Amino acid sequence: MKKQYALERGANEPDLEDPTRRSLLVGSAGAMAAVSLLGFAPLAKASEPTSLPDFAAWKDRNALIVHTANTMETHRGAIGNGVITPADRLFVRNNLPAPPATIAENPDTWEVRIEGVKNPRTLTVAELKSMGVVTVASVLQCSGNGRAFFPHGASGTPWSVGAAGCVMWTGVPLKDVVDALGGLADGARYITGTGGESIPEGLDPKSIMVERSVPTSALDSALLAWEMNDVPLSHTHGGPLRLVVPGYYGVNNVKYVKNIAFTANQTDAKIQASGYRVREVGKPGSPDQPSMWQMNVKSWVTAPLETGRSGRNMIYGVAFGGTVALEKIEVSVDGGKTWKQGRFLGPDLGPYAWRPFVMATHLGAGEHRIVSRATDVEGNTQPEGRIENERGYGHNGWSDHGVSVTVS
Repeated sequence: MKKQYALERGANEPDLEDPTRRSLLVGSAGAMAAVSLLGFAPLAKASEPTSLPDFAAWKDRNALIVHTANTMETHRGAIGNGVITPADRLFVRNNLPAPPATIAENPDTWEVRIEGVKNPRTLTVAELKSMGVVTVASVLQCSGNGRAFFPHGASGTPWSVGAAGCVMWTGVPLKDVVDALGGLADGARYITGTGGESIPEGLDPKSIMVERSVPTSALDSALLAWEMNDVPLSHTHGGPLRLVVPGYYGVNNVKYVKNIAFTANQTDAKIQASGYRVREVGKPGSPDQPSMWQMNVKSWVTAPLETGRSGRNMIYGVAFGGTVALEKIEVSVDGGKTWKQGRFLGPDLGPYAWRPFVMATHLGAGEHRIVSRATDVEGNTQPEGRIENERGYGHNGWSDHGVSVTVS
């Protein structure tokens, strides 16, 4: 019998049985209090700017909802039907202001320190390119994608469905780097990545720095990426070098990565210790709560969105399983009363990529509530509802993610 997957609660230490598998890792305010000091004030809907900030000025303005100068969401209608999200439509989410764009002018000279291995070393991107190369398609999704649907008004950017995209990452497998440096040091249980953003003077670095730890079980899939969608990784999206952990929420894919350490414990940086933690509404974040690590099975409709014509209609959307391949996608045009199986479009680019889908159906005049429900190969199915949590993380309920369409 298939099971519905929503959220597993409990500690997430590697020595627990299958500690992070399909866990929804939900978070706290984390570094947001400190970030507010740096000018990340949200924009009112009426004040959404007509142009984009300089570091993202190359993007398609018409495809994006600008929430703040550092948070931009892809319009649902701009997601399209392709497997790969064009870079100029991909959402933007920075926990800190980006470093100067000049860091990406000569990317091969960027350096990253590797620690917690038998032979610690600082390597340039040019040296990394000689160690191995792989290209992986993976969904990049913010932990708070779907936050706008939480009724308690969770703090943070009110993402709908557009804080996600599917891109191609090219870089060196992190495991190849570890092997070249003699293997892991004894006692390593976490991969801890540190970003290269500047920390303003007068602030405790640990209170605001982007430094995330994930279990070393992710070593088999993690990579250090220098390209996205077959072009050099842009400064906007973490170039010249980014830690990519396929199947894990975006915060773990550390931009401008300057240090990779294999550690016995999770970092005590606030963004990890109390940020991005699963917690009940009203409770503070703490290290004993599950962290936002692996993504859960999810889907949503991308067309039609508001209106349609009576007769034969094509329902489009996207679906993904996080770290697990999908088995099927179902679509309902009556709010979940009845379901019909859809079909996937385009090539299957692996378990970390999303699958665009389509379903042909007849729609009569009137209002239709169109929803989708994905199931992965392990039997995990999107639940109908959401798991209430303080920061509105990890929402994959199919009901909220639907659209109401008026057909004439």
